[in-house]
Amino acid sequence: MKELKETITAKAEYLGDGILKADSFVNHQLLPGLSTRMGKAFADRFREQGAGSATKIVTAEVSGIAPALVTAQALDIPMVFARKKKPAFMKETLYEASATSRTKGDDVTLYISSRYLEPDDKVIIVDDFLATASTLEALVSIVKQSGAQLIGIGCIIEKVFENGRQKLDHLGIPIISLAQVDLVDSGRTFTVL
Repeated sequence: MKELKETITAKAEYLGDGILKADSFVNHQLLPGLSTRMGKAFADRFREQGAGSATKIVTAEVSGIAPALVTAQALDIPMVFARKKKPAFMKETLYEASATSRTKGDDVTLYISSRYLEPDDKVIIVDDFLATASTLEALVSIVKQSGAQLIGIGCIIEKVFENGRQKLDHLGIPIISLAQVDLVDSGRTFTVL
């Protein structure tokens, strides 16, 4: 997606230790037009890859909500986000899995209610970054626990130098990233592929 790549080049900053700061357009401040076009791009690419029959989009709070929502809007299907804390009002069966937060440096448990993820669902997971794949693997685990069928994964930005895609390739489903970045200059800066 050319517009996204140009935005990454102009506004993202590499902070070292695998952290790409994209908070001016992805996970702190959002650009509504760009976000909407990213959702449409995801929907178009999933349809092209044969995953247009999805019945739910799944993501993790907080940074995954925006790209998941615009993708769900483009596909006109519900979006479900995994909570990072178990609310007291969730009394039904919960699916849960742990992931390591890259930016916070600790483990977090993700929860989705069985009311919103059912065995007959066809699920696409959408998140902001594909890096180490820890969050995505936790979401894959939750989808499997529910008995739903996982039919695709989408991420706005893939940090290819983290090799997260290789951890997901065994799933045999489309894995779509709208832009890829890699490190250059002995890991001091990044380039958009």
